[in-house]
Amino acid sequence: MRLLLATVMISAMNAIMFNVVLPQIGDEFGLTLAQASWLSSAYTLLYAFGTVTYGKLADRFQLKSLLTFGLSLFAAGSLVGLLSQSFGIALLARCLQAAGAAAVPAMALIIPARYFPREKRGSAIGMTATGLALGGALAPVVSAAVVSVASWRWLFLPSLLMLALLPLYRRFLENEPKEERSRPFDWLGGSLLAASVTLLLLGVTNRSWLYVSCGVAAVLLFIVRIRRAEHPFVQPRLFRNRAYAVGLTLAFLIAGIGVSLYFLTPIMLSDVYRLDSAWIGFAMVPAAAASSILGRKAGKLADRKGNAYLYAVGSACLIGCFALLSVFTGISPVWIAVFLMFGNVGQSFLQIAMSNSVSGSLPQDQTGIGMGLFSMISFIAQGMAAGVYGIAAAQGASANWNPLLAGPDGALYSNVYLVLAAAHVVLLTVYRLRLRKGRPSVAVPLSPARE
Repeated sequence: MRLLLATVMISAMNAIMFNVVLPQIGDEFGLTLAQASWLSSAYTLLYAFGTVTYGKLADRFQLKSLLTFGLSLFAAGSLVGLLSQSFGIALLARCLQAAGAAAVPAMALIIPARYFPREKRGSAIGMTATGLALGGALAPVVSAAVVSVASWRWLFLPSLLMLALLPLYRRFLENEPKEERSRPFDWLGGSLLAASVTLLLLGVTNRSWLYVSCGVAAVLLFIVRIRRAEHPFVQPRLFRNRAYAVGLTLAFLIAGIGVSLYFLTPIMLSDVYRLDSAWIGFAMVPAAAASSILGRKAGKLADRKGNAYLYAVGSACLIGCFALLSVFTGISPVWIAVFLMFGNVGQSFLQIAMSNSVSGSLPQDQTGIGMGLFSMISFIAQGMAAGVYGIAAAQGASANWNPLLAGPDGALYSNVYLVLAAAHVVLLTVYRLRLRKGRPSVAVPLSPARE
């Protein structure tokens, strides 16, 4: 798990570091910011679909084999990017990185679910959440440090170091018996799911009803395919699992709301406070550091007092954060940085609680695809929500909905944060009504090889 924590940290850093240097890359190659942003957009699209693909393959192949392939491809993409001399090659490198790195979030959820009994699974998931938070905290710092003394291409170097972790994974992960290798892989179903993800994300982020319509059509075709195929990409019975379906829906909404902390808040700090990128990054670091420090403690708390307790604590932190942001938008940015600490910690707690709840609702033979879908749905929500928040920021606000707003500016952001606080009140109610449980009474085997 310590090895997995380090891997998740490097993967999270790689996903975020390039966002800081997109303007610099655009200037070097004579591109607009929208064109340069394809380094991030293409990465996100492949990353989102890749997680569920690796999850599906994890039900058929050894985890050590999938990680060997994924981390090797990740390192190969990093080497290509380090040597790139054109934007096309840099984009190819990011695509290769995404195709390989997608194994990391899938394995980060599957390994705790498969190797740990349920009463200890929260601590394991908490360690992966800690790695994610550490990567988020270190990414802007590392990115700023690298580009201050060298070319942005050197941002590919930390990911190349992933190769050093492979011998350790092959040593620690057991050989698992697999019974599904003889079954054909549903490439058509997988392709329809990939098309659905891509078209829906492009439709929302580009405000194109054509893409959205095509995405919905692809979703419908995917549903038809998995209902008729003998060995579908996703078993329809997975969605008939009510606890899993509700958990997936809540995870989608939680991720969509949570991305406002990382996407909308920097826009607010720039728009209302006129801070430059360096100061915005500095304001975000304490929040990421707080969630990294408390992530493992949250996992242990879930093991001791149950997922419902952890969810309630995390929800209270997020409701408080959004309520305070709604009231005090426009005051000193130091206070905004303090409020963000509550928000990031709450988001981390909710992610751990939901991962634990969803993994406990899955049968052993569906863990891979189930947790892969769980991871994918979060990335889709983040991509769509970022597009929605961007549209909202561009539209502005004609009225202030919060009479307690302290600052003279920022009515738009105050309104959005007020809505998000209310949304979390609703989600907490739904969770307590539909998924509230203590620790499951039956533990999965510690090792699938000895099942």
